[in-house]
Amino acid sequence: MGFLDRSRTVAPPDWNRWLVPPAALSVHLAIGQAYAWSVFKPPLESALGLTGTQSALPFQLGIVMLGLSAAFGGTLVERNGPRWAMFVSATCFSTGFLVSALGAWTQQYWLVVLGYGFIGGIGLGIGYISPVSTLIKWFPDRPGMATGIAIMGFGGGALIASPWSAQMLESFGRTPEGIGQAFLVHGLAYAVFMSVGVLLVRVPAHVREREVVRSAVNVSARNALRTPQFWCLWVVLCFNVTAGIGILEKASPMIVDFFKDTATPVAAGAAAGFVALLSLTNMAGRIIWSSTSDLVGRKNIYRLYLGVGALMYLLLALAGNSSKLLFVLCAMLILSFYGGGFATVPAYLKDLFGTYQVGAIHGRLLTAWSTAGVLGPLIVNAIADGQKAAGKSGPDLYTTSLFIMMGLLVVGFVANELVRPVAAKYHEPELEGASR
Repeated sequence: MGFLDRSRTVAPPDWNRWLVPPAALSVHLAIGQAYAWSVFKPPLESALGLTGTQSALPFQLGIVMLGLSAAFGGTLVERNGPRWAMFVSATCFSTGFLVSALGAWTQQYWLVVLGYGFIGGIGLGIGYISPVSTLIKWFPDRPGMATGIAIMGFGGGALIASPWSAQMLESFGRTPEGIGQAFLVHGLAYAVFMSVGVLLVRVPAHVREREVVRSAVNVSARNALRTPQFWCLWVVLCFNVTAGIGILEKASPMIVDFFKDTATPVAAGAAAGFVALLSLTNMAGRIIWSSTSDLVGRKNIYRLYLGVGALMYLLLALAGNSSKLLFVLCAMLILSFYGGGFATVPAYLKDLFGTYQVGAIHGRLLTAWSTAGVLGPLIVNAIADGQKAAGKSGPDLYTTSLFIMMGLLVVGFVANELVRPVAAKYHEPELEGASR
């Protein structure tokens, strides 16, 4: 494979490990554009005559493909190395935008779903897991912080993409042709930006393909699937993501609807700014909360995510439209927990299963994200469409959804409480002996 071969990415002895997080960030900031999809929803609905549920399809399929490609590609990423993974991610993600541009221009919405959702979704999944195992090996002393730095880029991608996309739609127009031009610019720009990570990433010289960093526990990806701990974490991640992603995917129209009939309605530009603000807190939560988990422990930090998150949903359901400040603060805190959950889970996996195949295990766990990517937007959009058809408006479109999300977080809280150390029967005995 030449330039992409794993052997070509081994760092020299004097390589600075702090150059690896920027490489990861260049990929995650790009693929984090997925969180700005809600900016494209209203223009697509208007230009192509779509419902809210239909306009969510590219995003939903993208998240499904993220989980599936991460699950099936996790072993390939471990075997071929991060440079190969980042190259595959850049190729798929950029191609997805180009196909979507063609779909918008020709008004063939299925091409937008295929491009952004299917092809781009593969780029999302491979890109998302591409640096995780490498970062944990570079920073065994601070795994939560290391993965948080990179994964915060995924949360922060919309901070750049949301206002950028909104400005392009204003400049090019909210017509099929204008949307197509915006997709085209995205595809070309992200191809260049993600190439930085491909060129810069390195693996530590002391970690070869089959060498294991010393760890008290080493569990294979295959055995991890047999443990109750894996499935408890699957439930935790799935429900935490479902609760956050439903609001995030609908963020722009949601804040408009909540305050539509009040004395202070929200304009489209301000709604796009709200999406960017949520992206900022999503991003900040990934580094702040995951770094905090290195100090207080993974189980304790998930108690915060799930327990306080449920209370925030209760406040939104009962008093969300009484104050813009209350609405925005609750949403910001929820999204910080949502982002923190993503950034903390690789370190949680490392604590439970060791570093042996943590990248592959992480990839398999992301099928929870695929499930949540369908559940979250489906719950929020379907209920909102049904309430609208019944003649309701404003917060009434979302109250039922918010109570459902609160219930899911409570179930996730219980699942987190059930997590215990992995039984010795699931450990890799030959690796256990080598690590002592």
